[in-house]
Amino acid sequence: MNIDDARKNMVDCQIKTWDVFDLDVLDAFEKVKRENFVPPGYHELAFADINLDLGDSQKMMSPKVEARILQALALRKEDKVLEIGSGSGHMTALLAVLSKDVISFECRKNLYETARSNLKKAAIDNVEVYHGDGLTEYKQFAPYDVIVLSGATPDRQRIIEKSLAIGGRMFTIVGSGDVMEAKLVQRISESNWHLENLFETSTEILKGSELQPVFQFD
Repeated sequence: MNIDDARKNMVDCQIKTWDVFDLDVLDAFEKVKRENFVPPGYHELAFADINLDLGDSQKMMSPKVEARILQALALRKEDKVLEIGSGSGHMTALLAVLSKDVISFECRKNLYETARSNLKKAAIDNVEVYHGDGLTEYKQFAPYDVIVLSGATPDRQRIIEKSLAIGGRMFTIVGSGDVMEAKLVQRISESNWHLENLFETSTEILKGSELQPVFQFD
């Protein structure tokens, strides 16, 4: 496989066909070598239009979904970013290329170590990866210009939205089972938010956000 040709085909045949034409986003996919963030043995599938298995019931998002997220967030070089769910570190690296600083939380020890290692090898130095639950620890570095939830939550996370600076944007996937919607939340003022539905999708639920069972007693 010719890596350069495979990368170009990924951009032309997957990302652009999903209406992603932002030049900064496309350039980020050129700079961040996706093949270095996939699990061992998956290099031949690094540029495929699939969600790659990372182990521990976690997946690496397909390139077109990552690109669509980045375009919707309209990242700026002065942005401070929070990512909840580091995965292999690929999305983390893309966010880092497009912003000033990234703070990323990963609650699974193996993925935390993988993300840190991959980012170090890629010489991405404007990221801090923490082993912890971002759904509960996000406040310590707030406010943020951008927040990315890399997994789904059954309900909209309004409490986390309050950590956005005015003008900030948050990507989230809301729903359960096969019925999920990717959404962009923008903070307009202290008390006003704008919600935009982006696309339908399905992904893993973020650990710690699962709906709790309701018990009924006779």
